[in-house]
Amino acid sequence: MIPPDRVGEPRRSLLPELPKPLRGPGFGSYLAEEVGWLLTDLSLTELEAPPEEREEAIQNGGAHYAESLPIEYQPDQDYLDLYRAALADSAARLAHAVGLVAELVLARRGQRIVLASLARAGTPIGILIRRWAAQVHGLELPHYALSIVRGRGIDTVALRYLAAHHDPAGVVFVDGWTGKGAITRELAAALATHAASTGVRFDPDLAVAADPGRCVSTFGTREDYLIASACLNSTVSGLVSRTVLNAALIGPDQFHGAKFYAHLAGADVSAGFLDAVSAHFSAIRPAVERDWPVLAATDRTPDWAGWAAVERLAACYEIGDTNLVKPGVGETTRVLLRRVPWMVLARASTGAELAHVRLLAARRGVPVVAVDELPYRCVGLIHPRYTRGKATRRVPR
Repeated sequence: MIPPDRVGEPRRSLLPELPKPLRGPGFGSYLAEEVGWLLTDLSLTELEAPPEEREEAIQNGGAHYAESLPIEYQPDQDYLDLYRAALADSAARLAHAVGLVAELVLARRGQRIVLASLARAGTPIGILIRRWAAQVHGLELPHYALSIVRGRGIDTVALRYLAAHHDPAGVVFVDGWTGKGAITRELAAALATHAASTGVRFDPDLAVAADPGRCVSTFGTREDYLIASACLNSTVSGLVSRTVLNAALIGPDQFHGAKFYAHLAGADVSAGFLDAVSAHFSAIRPAVERDWPVLAATDRTPDWAGWAAVERLAACYEIGDTNLVKPGVGETTRVLLRRVPWMVLARASTGAELAHVRLLAARRGVPVVAVDELPYRCVGLIHPRYTRGKATRRVPR
């Protein structure tokens, strides 16, 4: 029974104590003040498996993709050279996109916002938005990274943490880019379910640097271009793995999990990526101040053209599951690094900006097929109905 003098107060004592965020240098290579990871440290757990083994288990229904981790791809010097060239070519463009997103968010949501990046692709973008807000507006925005898993939803323990420490109305979810919009839909559905069950409402609007899927309203651009952080895995993302949701390892009152690959510190370029982009902030600030009001005044209503394109490609190539169609430069790169690719479709007019994709495809024996009028620069197709030893390619009729 609640004591008479406590009637009407929140029953906080009846709730399990919330875990605390992980921070660098104990977890991840980002500075402690730049991000708090709402994650459970699984660094000592063996979770990695070869991509072929994982693909077979996933497609046969024997495992969810988030229950294990792919083996981290370690690039050689040729690939790192392509990454550095891509970063040099795109850093100013990304800085401009980050500035636009930051200004749109601050104008719409006010200055007392909290950044909640979707780990892990969203994390460096969230840090860059935080740096822009500090440099341009003198703001020190709280920033966290949390997990969302396709088909399983967002980490509700992380949402409880955010609601306990901040105003949910001020939380802004951040990601790097959109593909066809699956995570956008997952986020909206998960937050709606959470609101229905708890009464706590978060704004589902997702802020991204690039929205080629045309499925969000807060973006820096809708062009499909290479954000250099997509070229690598943990070594450009604070040495943190993709997130894990495995019931054998994660309890109901724990954050989703991830690993800190401290042994890869010698190859870590996370800070260099952030510094290369934020070094352009001063130079591109006038362009951002000119462009963001124009962007804010345009009709940015999502039309989900990317999703429609994926459905057309899935039908054309006789792929029964649209989850096996990964559109855009970033998603295609992920397919080549982490899954069993079938083929890569590339816009016929696309050249040097896909050099890293062509190199990865060549090394994995994956054909790159030129396609006219492709709405993305490229699309990665995961091998449909993959079984080890029977990885044949079906040619569409």
